Amino acid sequence: MAPPFSARIQLLLLRAVGFLIGLIGQAARAFGGPKFGSRTTGPVNEPLLLLSAIQLAKLIRQRKVKCIDVVQAYINRIKDVNPMINGIVKYRFEAAKKEAHAVDQRLSEKLEDESTLEKKWPFLGVPLTVKEAFQLQGMPNSSGLVNRRDAISKTDATVVALLKKAGAIPIGITNCSELCMWYESSNKIYGRSNNPYDLQHIVGGSSGGEGCTLAAACSVIGMGSDIGGSIRMPAFFNGIFGHKPSPGVVSNQGQFPMAGEAQEPFQCTGPMCRYAEDLIPMLRVMAGPGIKRLKLDAKVHLQHLKFYWMEHDGGSLLMSKVDQDLILAQRKVVAHLENILGASVQHVKLKEMKYSFQLWITMMSTKGHDGKEPVKFVDLLGDHGKPINPLWELIKWCLGLSVYTIPSIGLALFEEKLKYNKEKYKKFKAVEESLHKELVEMLGDDGVFLYPSHPTVAPKHHVPLTRPFNFAYTGVFNALGLPVTQCPLGLNAKGLPVGIQVVAGPFNDHLTLAVAQYLEKSFGGWVCPGKV
Repeated sequence: MAPPFSARIQLLLLRAVGFLIGLIGQAARAFGGPKFGSRTTGPVNEPLLLLSAIQLAKLIRQRKVKCIDVVQAYINRIKDVNPMINGIVKYRFEAAKKEAHAVDQRLSEKLEDESTLEKKWPFLGVPLTVKEAFQLQGMPNSSGLVNRRDAISKTDATVVALLKKAGAIPIGITNCSELCMWYESSNKIYGRSNNPYDLQHIVGGSSGGEGCTLAAACSVIGMGSDIGGSIRMPAFFNGIFGHKPSPGVVSNQGQFPMAGEAQEPFQCTGPMCRYAEDLIPMLRVMAGPGIKRLKLDAKVHLQHLKFYWMEHDGGSLLMSKVDQDLILAQRKVVAHLENILGASVQHVKLKEMKYSFQLWITMMSTKGHDGKEPVKFVDLLGDHGKPINPLWELIKWCLGLSVYTIPSIGLALFEEKLKYNKEKYKKFKAVEESLHKELVEMLGDDGVFLYPSHPTVAPKHHVPLTRPFNFAYTGVFNALGLPVTQCPLGLNAKGLPVGIQVVAGPFNDHLTLAVAQYLEKSFGGWVCPGKV
C-alpha cells in the first residue's frame, strides 16, 4: 500500500534536505570559508595581550599598568582581527573606556592597599567578553533568533553581575548558534564566526564566538553555557581552556534560552580563557555562594592521582572515528604522566560510552516533576508567539526566504522523532545510571578520566551538517553530571588545535583544574594563531 500523499511529500522534502546538506558539505570542502588574504589571523605584537587575567589585574592594582591602556590594547586588537573572525557581534568600547578611566582615577587616589584591592576586586580592570545569550545590561540578548532581534537586556545575568562586581570590564558580546542548539556558531542576525587558526573552519558552538574571540587574543576571559558541550567544543576547536562545572554550582539565571525544569541541572555555566591559571579565580567569582560545594582550596598532589584514559567511545556507528592526531596527542599525555610525573595511568574500556548520544537524548527527554514535557525547540523558534511550521520553513529555506538556519529547521522537524517513548527512555535511563555508577566508583575522590573532546579537529564550515551526532563526545558528560575541563595540547600538522577532556567525580572540579594547569606547563597551552 502506497503511503499517503502528505507522507510522500514529507519524504521527498526530507530527501531534498539530505541532498542539499550533501551539496553544502561538498561546497564547504571544495571552497572553504571567507576570502581573506590569509587563512589565519595575525600574530600578537602587544605584550599586554599575552598576559593572563590575574597577571593583568595584579599590574593594574600595583599601578604599573593603566587600566585604560589594557582596555585600549584589546580594542585595537579587536578592530584588527574581528572583521576576519566575526567573534564579537556588538562592541561596548566607549562604556568600557569610561569604566577603565574610573578604575585609574580610583587607583590614583590610593584609597586602598594592594591586598584590599585584590580581595574586593580580583579582576579589577580586566577586559571581559560575554556570550550574547547572557544578559548584559544595554546589550542585545537574541541568541541569534531573528524574532528577538530587538531584545535588549535591562539587567545582567547572575554570572555577568558577579564578574563585573569583581572588577571585570565587558568590552563586547560574542556570537552563538541559533538558540544555542548547534555546534557551528552561525545565525541570521550576526552571520557566521570563523576559526582564527584557519578561517575556513568552524569555531564550534554554541559558545563559538567566545571561543574564537579568546583564541584570537581579542579577549582574555569569557563565559559560556553548556548543555551538550557548548563550552568545551568551542574551547577545543579554538585551542583554549573551558570548564563545565559540577551541576548546580554556578547560576544559569539570566540567559536565553533557559533549559526546562528537568534539563536545568544538566545546563552548566562556566569559564572560558586562554590561560589555565585564570580558571579557578574565575570559577570562585562566577559560583558565588555555590563555591561552598567545591574544594578549590584543597591541595592536589598530581603524582598521587589515578589517571584513566580511553581513546574513543567504543565504536558507535553514529559518530566519526577519532582522528589519529587526537589519539597521538592523548598518548603523549599518557606517556608523560607515566614517565615524567610518575603517576598511575590505566587504559579502560567503558562499554556503555558507545551509547553517549542515546544518553544525551534520554536527558533531554526527561519530564519535569509534575510530568510536564520539556520545552519544545519549535516553540522556542517561534519565541512562544506565532507557531512555526518546520516543513514550510524548509521550503522557504530552499528558496532563500526563511529567517531560520537549516540546523534549527532540521531539529524542529525531527525533535519529536528524537524523543524517546516510555520503553526506550527506561532502557537508556538504566544505561545512564549504570555508566554513572561505574565512572563515579572508578574515579572516587582521587581519579581523573582522559577522553577526546571531539572525534575530529575543527571541521570546515557546514561539515557538521553531515556529522550531527559528534557532539555526544562532550554531551555524555552533561547527562552524567560530571565536571570536565577541556585542555589544549598544541596544534596538529595543519595548524589546527588539538586537546583533551579531563573528567572527575561529582564536585571534584579542583582535580580537573589542577590537571589543566599541569598540562599547560607540560604541553604549552594556548598557541597564538599566526605564530611562526
